[in-house]
Amino acid sequence: MRDTTRLDYRKRILRVVEFIQDHLHDELDMETLASVAAFSPYHWHRVYRGIAGETAAQTVRRLRLHHAAGSLVQTRNPIAAIARSAGYQSTAAFTRAFANSYGITPAAYREHGSLTALDSQPTAAGGEVSMTKHPVTIETLPGCTIAAIGHLGPYMNIGESFEKLIVMTDAQSLLQAGARTVAIYYDDPTAVPPDDLRSEAGIEVPADYDAKAPLRKISIEAGRHAVMHHKGPYAELETAYNWLFGTWLPESGEEPANRPCFEFYLNDCKSLPPAEWLTDICLPLKG
Repeated sequence: MRDTTRLDYRKRILRVVEFIQDHLHDELDMETLASVAAFSPYHWHRVYRGIAGETAAQTVRRLRLHHAAGSLVQTRNPIAAIARSAGYQSTAAFTRAFANSYGITPAAYREHGSLTALDSQPTAAGGEVSMTKHPVTIETLPGCTIAAIGHLGPYMNIGESFEKLIVMTDAQSLLQAGARTVAIYYDDPTAVPPDDLRSEAGIEVPADYDAKAPLRKISIEAGRHAVMHHKGPYAELETAYNWLFGTWLPESGEEPANRPCFEFYLNDCKSLPPAEWLTDICLPLKG
């Protein structure tokens, strides 16, 4: 009975996660979300937090600011328009929320191109990263098994699939046991339209893990990898990839293997500010 109830709760919270993602740029109130979950408005907040690891309001704010950060560094859209798209009624309110989370105003973030550029050696225009702040090591990584859910669409939006993954799996127990969340990226975003980009949002699991649809088990092959250690918002990872492939790889004497890149997320984006988020970008190498 408890397993059945637990599964039912997860399905109801998953409805809320999907509703948030479908209406991220609309006005969202907690009573509406409670109705979507079919929970009492008095108690559903605790159920959501217990399963998702944060409150629904924190989920909404984090996802909106993540998309806003991406728009700031990847587009020239006016900050006022980005603020409205993020659900803020005024640029001033958006600026306060962004600064509270990212430690810098939206205008300054756009000017510098990244948080890491603020304390690094001088960088080229456009926020190009430096080897000093983004070291690359060549490592022989062990293989691992992940439970994953497929994602189709812009890589910036893969967080939406991670939200679903956390609800579908016993993620809190897995993470407490030392598991890492993982993303696999199959396509080159410069060659494939954004809506057609294929990726996987996953979490490390034991080899005998019983993954139920729509989850599936995927094995990541052991071998030599170039590992780029990145610190900062996920919105800046595209710039890091451009440097890895455009500068480091041609100068390294290495050749990539015929396997997709993947990322390990090394700490909790729900409990730490974006400036502290740690990501290992792993590029499979021949040899």
